[in-house]
Amino acid sequence: MGINNIWVFAQEANGAPSSNTLELLTKAGALGGSVSAFVVGDASNIAAALGQYGATKVYSTGDLGGQLPGVAGAAAMKAVIDGGDSPDLIMFPQNYEGRDVMSRLSVKLDRTVLTNNVDVAVDGDAVKVTTPVFGGETMVTTTFTGSGPFLAAFRPKSFEAVAGAGGAGEVVSAPVPDLGAAGGAKVTAVHVEESTGPKLDEAAIVVSGGRGLGEKDKFAMVDDLAKILKGAAGASRAIVDAGWVPYSMQVGQTGKVVKPNVYIACGISGATQHMVGMKGSKHIIAINKDQEAPIFGVADLGIVGDVHKVMPKLIEALRGR
Repeated sequence: MGINNIWVFAQEANGAPSSNTLELLTKAGALGGSVSAFVVGDASNIAAALGQYGATKVYSTGDLGGQLPGVAGAAAMKAVIDGGDSPDLIMFPQNYEGRDVMSRLSVKLDRTVLTNNVDVAVDGDAVKVTTPVFGGETMVTTTFTGSGPFLAAFRPKSFEAVAGAGGAGEVVSAPVPDLGAAGGAKVTAVHVEESTGPKLDEAAIVVSGGRGLGEKDKFAMVDDLAKILKGAAGASRAIVDAGWVPYSMQVGQTGKVVKPNVYIACGISGATQHMVGMKGSKHIIAINKDQEAPIFGVADLGIVGDVHKVMPKLIEALRGR
């Protein structure tokens, strides 16, 4: 029989589908069968783009009116499945909202979930996912058993987003059923963190700083270099835990996974947990005074030197171009 019907939990970001969404749609299309996107909210702004990346059908709950996305989304998905249009596989992004909807749907459907995956394959009727363990040192392949829908979540940047020649996806209403007491909580306000420049997990160039910078004020060099290169600034967990920069800038196993064209690691030794988040970068440049630092093991270009001497010279040279 194979896998004939795949859903992708789709999200909007700044008036367009999120990068995670487009990556998952591309991969879903490569698995075979029909692909649908499920939007918790109004899909009118992104239906055309979702279609270009392979969604022939776009389920939309419409405006939630303040209802919590996790509660409303899982209930709406369950209602569509109960109505007879049951998918074989539902792919979620490994983020807060994706995991919230997936966990609630798991309870409603009495189906297990497999999270933190970086790949998926279909072998006949079997769906197999690949998950990194031990800090990314080992890959484990797990096969779903029992009947679908199979629920799986995937890390960002696991797949490449590639647009096809599809038209706008057909928008199908998926109204939220009565939520009862679960619908009592409401979203009263949404606050978006102010930022300039490209997003960390979407930037073509990322400059990250670590404990080797010595003190919080020295992180300004990382910011300066990132701005000159029109890239994004990132950080190791050590300086996030130290309170130098916010968690939103953390690159690594418990932070963001980045795959830029160029990754510049400044004063970062290269703990396994950090390298999980950046070793997929196309070109890696490392600056560290310890020539035995693990980061040099994955670097394409290594500069053995003091970041306090190398970075100012680099910034000066780039500004003088």
